[in-house]
Amino acid sequence: MPLMPRLDETQVDHSARQDLAHRDPARQDLNAVPQGEDFGSRVELALGATNHLLNARNSPRYVAQVLQGVTAVATKLERTTQPFTGVGPADMRTRVGAVDLDTPLPDTAAALQELEDVYLRDAVYFHDSKYAAHLNCPVVIPALVGEAILSAVNSSLDTWDQSAGATMIERRLIDWAAERLHLGAAADGIFTSGGSQSNLQALLIARNHAVAGLRQDPALAGLRLPALLDTLRIFTSEDSHFSVQKSASMLGLGFDAVITVPCSADHRMDPAALATAMAEAHGAGLTAMAVVATAGTTDFGAVDPLAELAALARAYGAWFHIDAAYGGGLMVSGRYRHLLDGSGLADSVTVDFHKTFFQPVSSSALLVREAAMLRHITYYADYLNPESAALADIPNQVDKSIQTTRRFDALKLWLTLRIMGADAIGALFDEAIDLAARVGSVLEADDDFELAAAPQLSTLVFRYRPVLDSGARLSDEDADALNPAIRAAIFASGKAVVAGTKVGGRHYLKFTLLNAEATLGDITDIITLLRSTGAGLLQKETTA
Repeated sequence: MPLMPRLDETQVDHSARQDLAHRDPARQDLNAVPQGEDFGSRVELALGATNHLLNARNSPRYVAQVLQGVTAVATKLERTTQPFTGVGPADMRTRVGAVDLDTPLPDTAAALQELEDVYLRDAVYFHDSKYAAHLNCPVVIPALVGEAILSAVNSSLDTWDQSAGATMIERRLIDWAAERLHLGAAADGIFTSGGSQSNLQALLIARNHAVAGLRQDPALAGLRLPALLDTLRIFTSEDSHFSVQKSASMLGLGFDAVITVPCSADHRMDPAALATAMAEAHGAGLTAMAVVATAGTTDFGAVDPLAELAALARAYGAWFHIDAAYGGGLMVSGRYRHLLDGSGLADSVTVDFHKTFFQPVSSSALLVREAAMLRHITYYADYLNPESAALADIPNQVDKSIQTTRRFDALKLWLTLRIMGADAIGALFDEAIDLAARVGSVLEADDDFELAAAPQLSTLVFRYRPVLDSGARLSDEDADALNPAIRAAIFASGKAVVAGTKVGGRHYLKFTLLNAEATLGDITDIITLLRSTGAGLLQKETTA
C-alpha cells in the first residue's frame, strides 16, 4: 500500500514551525521552541496518525483492518457453544481496568487479541439458541453490510448538505413504514435511537399540542409553559413500558402525571377502565394530554385493543400514541398482521426495527399521522437549519428530530428490504411467535411450572413451582425466593440466559423468543435446565 514520504527530522521541524507561525502570529520567532515541546516528534506522530484516517490513500489499510475485525467475530461465532461464559462483574472490572489506555498496542492484530480477553470471549451472544431473555434479536447479514457502510461514510442525518442521498433513503423508508401502518398520505416521521426516544418525542409533540390547545383560552394565553403543565395527564396501561413515566418526568409533568389503567385477564388495557379513568380526570378539571396504547408489552406481548382506545382518546381530545416498539414487526407478518388493526387511527407510532426487524442496535422510528405535527419540535438555527432553508424546501431532517447529529441507521433496514424483502423479515418473526405458542403448550402441561398467561407474541412468563413430596405445591413465598435464584444460577453457568419479572408482586421467569432457528428442543432443553437447577437448589435448602 502507498506510504507517506518520510521527512527527515530537520525538514519536519522546520515545516512544523513554519505552519505554527502561520497559524499563531504571536510566535514569529521560528527558532524559539517552547520549553518541553518537541515539534519534530509531535509532527512525526501526526504524520503517522494520518495513516489511520479513512481516505483514498488508506483504503487498502481500511479493507485489511476491517477484515481482521470481521474475521475475529466470525471465528468467535463458529467457536461459541453457549450464549454466555458466566463471568462476573468483579473479574471483568479487573481485566478492563488493567488496560493502559495511554499506551497503544503495536497493531490491529494485537488490539483484537486484547479485545478477545476484555469483550468477545464474555459477550452475551443473542444468536445462540439458548439465549431467551430480553428483546434482543439475532441480526441479519444485509443489515450488517449496511452498518459497515454507514459507519465508514459517516453521514450525519441532520442537514441536507451532510447527507443528500441518505436523507432521501430515510424519508422513503418512513413513507414505507407509514403506509404499512395505514397512517395515511399525510404521515411523516424520523428515525431515532430506540423506543424510549421515540416515545419521548411522541409525548413531547403531544404535550406541545395540548399546550397549544390550552392557549386558545384567553385566560391562559399569556402563561409560560410551566404554568400550563400541571393539569396534563397521560393514560397508559399498568403493563406499558417504563419510558412513558420517564418521558413524563423529563417533560416537566412528573411521574404522577401518568395514570395507569388496569388490564383485563389477557394483559391488554381495559377500555372500560380507561373510560372510567378519563371521566374521573375530566371531572377533576384535568386535561387528557395523551393515551398511550401498547402493541406488544414487554412481558406478555399483549396488543391493546387499539380501535377502542383510539375512540376514547378522540372523545376527550387526547393524542393517541401506539408504542409498537416490540409489535411493530407485525406490519410485515404473513400470519399475524391483523393484531395491528387500528394502527392507522394513531396520531403517532413507535417502531423498533432493532427488535422484530432483526436489525443491529440502534434502529427505531417515530411516525406521525399528520406531518404538520412535527412542527411542535422544530427549532431553526441560522448556522445549521435556517428557516429560509425550510421555505426553500431544503430537506433538513433535524427539523423533525430531537437529535442533531444522527447516524444513517436507516441504511441497515434499506439493504435488508432490498436483499431479503419484507416478507422474509415477517417470516422470521412469525416463526418466533409460533415457537412461543408451542413452548406455551409444553409449560402449561408441565406440573412443575405455572404459566402466567397464554403467549400472545413471542414472550412467555412462567415460574417453577413444583409439587413437593408432601403432596403440596411449593408456597408462593418459597417460589419467590427460588425463581430469581434459578435465573442467577443459570446465568452464572452461561448455559442459557432467561429473564425475570414480577406479576402481581410475585417473582416469575420469562422467555423472549426472537430466534427463528431456535427449535422446540432447544427451549425444552432450557426448561429441563431450569427444572434441574430448581430441584438442586431446593435439595440444598432441605439438607442445609
